[in-house]
Amino acid sequence: MYRYLEQRLAVRIMEFLRQRYPETALPAVVIEQPPKVALGDFAIPLFPFAKPLRSAPLKIAESIRSEIGSIEGIAEFRVAPPGYLNVRIDRAWLALAQALARDHVPKEEATSGKILVEHTSINPNKAAHIGHLRNAVLGDTFVRLLRYAGREVDVQNYIDNTGVQVADVVVGFTHLVKKSRPEIDVLAREPRFDYYCWDLYARVSQWYAQDKQNLQARSETLHAIEAGNNETAAVAETIASAVLRRHLETMERLDIEYDFLPRESEILHLHFWDAAFTKLKSAGVLTYENDGKNKGCWVMRRAGTGKSEGQQAEQALVQESGGERVLEEEDQKVIVRSNGTVGYVGKDIAYHMWKFGLLGQDFGYRKFYRYPNQHECWISAIEGEKHHPHFGGVAEVYNVIDARQSEAQSTVIEALRELGHNEAADHYTHFSYEMVALTPRCAAELGYALSEEDKTRPYVEVSGRKGFGVKADDLIDQLIVSAKSEVDSRHPELGDEERRSIARQIAVGALRYFMLKYTKQSVIAFDFKDALSFEGETGPYAQYAVVRANGIFNKAALDADEFARNVANKIPAEEFSQFLNGEATDEIWELWLSSSKTSYVVNQCIATTEPAYLAKHAFQLAQLFNAFYHRHPILSEPNEKRKQFLLATVAVVRRELTRTLAVMGITVPPVM
Repeated sequence: MYRYLEQRLAVRIMEFLRQRYPETALPAVVIEQPPKVALGDFAIPLFPFAKPLRSAPLKIAESIRSEIGSIEGIAEFRVAPPGYLNVRIDRAWLALAQALARDHVPKEEATSGKILVEHTSINPNKAAHIGHLRNAVLGDTFVRLLRYAGREVDVQNYIDNTGVQVADVVVGFTHLVKKSRPEIDVLAREPRFDYYCWDLYARVSQWYAQDKQNLQARSETLHAIEAGNNETAAVAETIASAVLRRHLETMERLDIEYDFLPRESEILHLHFWDAAFTKLKSAGVLTYENDGKNKGCWVMRRAGTGKSEGQQAEQALVQESGGERVLEEEDQKVIVRSNGTVGYVGKDIAYHMWKFGLLGQDFGYRKFYRYPNQHECWISAIEGEKHHPHFGGVAEVYNVIDARQSEAQSTVIEALRELGHNEAADHYTHFSYEMVALTPRCAAELGYALSEEDKTRPYVEVSGRKGFGVKADDLIDQLIVSAKSEVDSRHPELGDEERRSIARQIAVGALRYFMLKYTKQSVIAFDFKDALSFEGETGPYAQYAVVRANGIFNKAALDADEFARNVANKIPAEEFSQFLNGEATDEIWELWLSSSKTSYVVNQCIATTEPAYLAKHAFQLAQLFNAFYHRHPILSEPNEKRKQFLLATVAVVRRELTRTLAVMGITVPPVM
C-alpha cells in the first residue's frame, strides 16, 4: 500500500506541474521518507524544480499544497523549509486497505518477458560448503522476490562437469586410490559420496604439490573428459552426476529448487562454442594475434578498456582501408588459447548467447530430479526427451556469482555489445557477492586446529583444496541439533518428531536470515551462537514475533486473516481514525505504516539486487511488533472497539511478517 500511494502521489504532482508549466522540461519527482512519522509519511524535495520553474522551492511547495486538490489516501500536505512538501497519509484509509489485504499494484508495472536467474553453480566434484550456501540463499531469495512481484522466472544451476575440479577428483580415483569404474559406480551410490570426494580432492591437491610432474595426470584427464566417448569421460560423468544429485538434496533441505541444469559437457559436444566463435569472428569481436605474448591466440578487448573518441575514429579509418583492428597487449583478453582450447569466458559467451536466444542452437533435455512437491528439474543432454519445457530465449538474466568473477562477467557483457546485442547486454546483471568465512570460535567448535594468529583474526577463511571448510550438510545438521536442544527444553510436552520439525524450521530460518542480513558486498564471518540467537537481528527473533501473534489469535479462537477482513468491513473509517490519529498514536501508526511497506521493500530489493533490505524490513517489523505486544494488553483490553482495532493490528502485522519471511524462504513454526 505504501508503494501504491507513493507512485500515485508522484504521478499526480507531475501531472499538476505539467499542466501549470506545459512548455518546461521537468525533472522526476523524488519522494523520500522523513526520519520521524511526526514529520509526515512522505517528504518531497522541490529544490530540483527551482531552476526550470524559476521559482523558490517553498513557493512551488505552497502552490502544490493549495491547488493540487484531494488525492485518495492522502490526508494532508505541509510546506516545510527550506523547500519540502511533507505529506501525511490518511491513516484510517491505509489501515482499512491493509486489513482488507488490498494489493494495489498498477497494471503498467507488469513487465513482459521471462527472467532467468542462475545461482549456486557448484563444481560437481565434492560436497557443498558454507560459501555455496550464501550463493544459493541469495539466488533463491532473489527468485522469490521476483515471483512476489509477479515476474515469470526460470531458475538455472550451471554445472561445470568437464572442468579442472572434476578432473582432479577423477585423478584421485584413478591414480591415488586406484578404483576401477565398477568400484566407482558402487561408491557413487553411497549417501555421502560427496564427502568421500571432499577428502579425495584435498589429497589430490597435496599429491600435485609433492611433485609437479603429477600435474601431467590432470592435463591428460582433462583432455580426455573434454573429448568425451571414452572410459575417463564415463568415470567423470558418474562422479559429477552423483555429486550433483547430492548438491540438490542439500539445497532441498533449505527449500531451494531449480528448473534446469545446463552442463558444460553439452555446451562442448553440441558445439555451442563453434556457433558463437563463427559469429564473434565474422563481427570482428575476436582478432587473431600473429606475434607478441598472445601469439596464436584469439583475443577480444578486455572489458573497461574502451578507446577514446579520437582513437576510435582512427581505428575506424584503419578498418575502412582494409587493415585489421589492433589491440594493445594489456587490453587483450584471451578467449581461445594458442593450443586451440577455448577458455572459460569463451564458453560463457556462447552459453549467454543461448540464454538470450541469440545462438540459434538448443540443448536436448531430460528429467533429472523430482522434488517432493513433484516439481521436475531438467538437465541438458545431447539427445533429450521429445516433450520438455522451453528454456532460454529470456528477456533478462541475473547471474549470482561471487565478486572474483567480475572481470569474466564484464567480458561476456562486452562481447554481447560488440556483437550488436545492446538490449541483451543492458538486461544482463552480475549479482555479485563476497565470500563467507568462519569466526575463530565457530572454526574451533567445528574441530579445526587454529594457530594463535588465527584466534586473533576477525574471521578464518576456508579452502576446499586444503580440505578446510564447513560442509553445508554438517552446518545444517549442527544448527538443527542446537535448535532442537532449545526446543526440547522449552516444549518437553511435544513429541520428538514434532520437536525435530520445529528445530528444522528454526535452523533453516536462522541460516537463511544470517546469509541475507549482510549486504552482499560484505564478507560474512559465520557463527553458530549469533545465528541461532532468539534476540537481536536473527531469523528466530523474527519467527518468534509471528509465533506471538499467532498465539494471541489461538487464545481468542479466531482466524487472524478472516478477523481482519471482517473488522475492516464492519468498522467505519471514523472509528479507526480515533485509534490512529494524534501524537499519542504515532507508535501504533508506525507499526501499521511499516507493515504497508512490503511491496515497497521488495521493489527496492529487486532494483538494487540487494535482499538485505528485506531482512532489515523483517527485523524492524518484528521489533515494532514486540514493543507493541509488551505495551498493550490486547485480549484483556476492556474497550471492545479498541480491542478489535488492536487485534486487527496484530493480524495485519502477522500477515505481512509471514509474507516477508516467506520471500526470504523462512517458515514459521507453531511454537518457539
